[in-house]
Amino acid sequence: MLHFSEAEFDRRMTAVQAAMEARGLDALLLFAPESQYWLTGYDTFGYCFFQCLVIWEGAPFILTRSADQRQVLLTSTVRDVHVWRDRAGAEPAADLAALLRDKGLAGKRIGWETATHGLTHANGLSVAAHLGRLAELVDISPLMGELRLRKSPEEIALVRRAAEHADAAWDAALATTRAGVSEAGILAAMQGAVLARGGGYPGNPYIIGSGSGALLCRYQEGRRVLDAEDQLNLEWAGVEAHYHAALFKTIVVGAARARHRALQGPAQDALLACEAALRPGATMGEVYAAHARTLDAHGLGAHRLNACGYALGPRFAPSWMEDQMFYEGAPWEIEPGMVFFLHMILMDSETETAMCLGRTSLVGAAGAEPLSRMPLDMVVL
Repeated sequence: MLHFSEAEFDRRMTAVQAAMEARGLDALLLFAPESQYWLTGYDTFGYCFFQCLVIWEGAPFILTRSADQRQVLLTSTVRDVHVWRDRAGAEPAADLAALLRDKGLAGKRIGWETATHGLTHANGLSVAAHLGRLAELVDISPLMGELRLRKSPEEIALVRRAAEHADAAWDAALATTRAGVSEAGILAAMQGAVLARGGGYPGNPYIIGSGSGALLCRYQEGRRVLDAEDQLNLEWAGVEAHYHAALFKTIVVGAARARHRALQGPAQDALLACEAALRPGATMGEVYAAHARTLDAHGLGAHRLNACGYALGPRFAPSWMEDQMFYEGAPWEIEPGMVFFLHMILMDSETETAMCLGRTSLVGAAGAEPLSRMPLDMVVL
């Protein structure tokens, strides 16, 4: 059930071990599901409970629940599996401390991930309490995400496949969207198109909104039926082995209002300006500056967001976003092999008009390569 070659996993482990040595760390406690998956292939939604992958000088080992014991053995390269027992008053962090002590890691310098959905605040407090007396804990939360930024050829192949799934979902949206259709049917067609091609579930729900709901940047419950003249905002992602390729598009139903036409050109200009800035050696902050500069020049500063995209990679619920985002002063340097989603989001609350546009690009030596065939021009159905 592994999605990568042995050589690929070896490359990743070598990179992690080099990062540990550079930071003077004797072990890593990995709680983020993305970290566990990227490094070993371990694939589960069991991170909603306590589980920890430990990297040290010996073979990696994991502490998890009995429900995930076989999940580790069937989906990952890890063979040393330890189970904490579900019971009243269970303290898996104490079990983890005992394991580390048995492995000779008492008194050592140990890195741990704290900024992750895979470690609740309560569990983090318990880890700090039990391990703080055992070893020196160092927060290394950004480390694994930074190592994932530059994609290998095997990863890029998955991203390209994910982008094909995203385009198939776009085709399904075009075939389904019309006046009198429920948002439910559009969602079903889009997600069904991805699943039918062998793709996976996204790290967060697709965003869909029509009418005034098109001004929302998040998924919300409720299914509206499209009017004869309407607007439909869609943000979705194709997914292959947890690798995401996202798209964003506003579809106009019936006839475009003057405000739609006034927002479409600037959104397209801003996306192209950001993609032109998305080149090796630039920073993510410089890309955001192209977004702000372009939209502000059109007099739309009040209608844009304070961020215009983020890095993409293998992610788990509740979000398909990597931590690195395009915002003012964002420091990360862009390199070949990185994958980013750029979104131009314009929301005019006064006229209740939305116009959004976004797509995923792979950075090459010459700059950004958009991975979708979705048109940038306004689509009116």
